[in-house]
Order: sequence, then structure tokens, then C-alpha cells
Amino acid sequence: MPRWKPDARQRLVVAALGLFAEQGYDETTVAQIAERAELTRSTFFRHFSDKREILGAGQQALSRLLDEGIGAAPADATPMAAVAAGLARASGGMTAFNRSLGPLLHAAIEANEELRSRAAMKNAGLAAVVVEALERRGVTEAAARVAAELGVLAFRIGYGRWTDPARDEDPGELADLTLAAFDELRAAAAELR
Repeated sequence: MPRWKPDARQRLVVAALGLFAEQGYDETTVAQIAERAELTRSTFFRHFSDKREILGAGQQALSRLLDEGIGAAPADATPMAAVAAGLARASGGMTAFNRSLGPLLHAAIEANEELRSRAAMKNAGLAAVVVEALERRGVTEAAARVAAELGVLAFRIGYGRWTDPARDEDPGELADLTLAAFDELRAAAAELR
């Protein structure tokens, strides 16, 4: 086994998600993940504390991008416009690598209750980041929470469309899909009056 190869973290994520989808999360061991990635167990533990952590691998970067985008929105932007700016910034940070992981991630999460719970916690964490960013802009807590939930849901919908393997055609840019989903949700919310 080679001592070092580039992109170890990415290779570990791909290996883990592939194994989770093939044989199940509970049946997959750290040793198997490291072996599939052609790395050592010690390399795995340099990047992740355990296999659960793999599912949140990009959450810090996504949270930071959402926060930066909301903070960079014009001072007179409405809460929804600020969230749209955060969504555009976060979506723009996604690469073809993130897109390729979508189907594997979806399959792994759908097959395991613990992973579904972790995904829900991840979404709650993203919503909390949006709420904090909006509150720093002077938005009330209630308005910030509603905008945050719509924003996180829009990101999930946009990402789902972007990574959907059933789509034969090129789905386009994630930012466009996410912002379109956000507009759809805003229109749906307006219908609730």
C-alpha cells in the first residue's frame, strides 16, 4: 500500500460512501474504507475521528460560505435577499466532486436511520448559521428562522436536482437550481396567507 497519495480526504469520502451504499453503514468498517481508498487506517484517523464524521465533511465550509454570503449582501437587502446571497455563495463553492457524491450520499442516508438523523442535524446546523447571520443584520429571530428554514430547504432541493442521476441532461449550475427552488418556496409561502 502506498505511503502517500494526493487527495486522501476526498478518496476516503468516496470510498466510505460507496461502501455505505453497497453493504450498509453499520456493516462498513474504518479498515474497509481505508483499504478501498488505498490508504492506511492511521491516514483515515488523521482526517476523520470516526466514520460518522464523513457525512459532515463539507459542513464547515458550507456554513462558512452561507455566513459570508449573507454578510456580504447589501445593507438594505431584505432577509430573503440576504439568504439568496448566502445560497448563491454556498452553491458556487460546490464542485463536480460534490455533484458526483450526491447519489452515493443519498443512497447511504436513505438506507440507515442513524444517517438520516445525522442529516437532519446537519440541516438544523445550517439553519442555525443562517439565523445567526441574519440576526447580526438586525433581523428578528422569528423572521430569521423562517428565512433560514426556507433557505436550507431550497439548498436541499437544488442539490437534489443537481445530483439526480435520473436526469439525462446537464442539470446546469447548482446556484441556479438552488435559487430557483428558493423562488418556488417563496411563492408557495406567499400562497399560505
